[in-house]
Amino acid sequence: MSAELILVVEDDERIGISLSRALEGAGYRTVWVTTGASALTEAATEQPQIILLDLGLPDVDGLEVCRQLNRNHPDIDVIMLTARDDELDIVTGLDTGAVDYITKPFKLAELLARLRAQLRRSDHASTSERIVVGDLVLDVYARRVFIDGSEVALRAKEFDLLTRLAGDAGHTVTRDQLMTDVWDEHWFGSTKTLDFHIAALRRKLDRPDAASRITTVRGVGFRFESSPIDQSGSVR
Repeated sequence: MSAELILVVEDDERIGISLSRALEGAGYRTVWVTTGASALTEAATEQPQIILLDLGLPDVDGLEVCRQLNRNHPDIDVIMLTARDDELDIVTGLDTGAVDYITKPFKLAELLARLRAQLRRSDHASTSERIVVGDLVLDVYARRVFIDGSEVALRAKEFDLLTRLAGDAGHTVTRDQLMTDVWDEHWFGSTKTLDFHIAALRRKLDRPDAASRITTVRGVGFRFESSPIDQSGSVR
């Protein structure tokens, strides 16, 4: 089996060269580009497993590159590498479809750990089959979700979060478990991004006249309901 291919999108030559060399030293294959346009081209031709995407590109903002990648290549995981460390920037980055967000400066060991964690999640998803909860069918291999036969479009992290919750339907999953399993095994700090993604899932999965499929268990975490519940039984 050939080594995983990582596409590095970084306009700083010093960072791009050193990062590519470090990744190759860790056993990965790499392609390095310096613009958003070339990133989109290489993503289509090379089909990398992961794209490390800088946001401050010379031709187009990295957020727009991520949006196009998520729309055209939803099977490719995008990890953002950027000096933008404001919480709003992080939430915005994740909302465009990135699976992870790493701020500069970062330690190589941390980056490699996150790469391994993401590749493990992708490998697990590729070997699983379907999760069925009521009228919801989640095809883990194809990364597609259907409700009553109609497909629901989810962003990469929304899909990962739903897979974790629906795979344990009827049971409460703690906030810490979700952050560890869906985001990173070494996460720390705020879990606001989790609330953001839960809210997005509710908007996309719930019917206006029905209780939410995802129940908030206050002070603990969230539970994906295994069967319909009354509005009076929903803890929101």
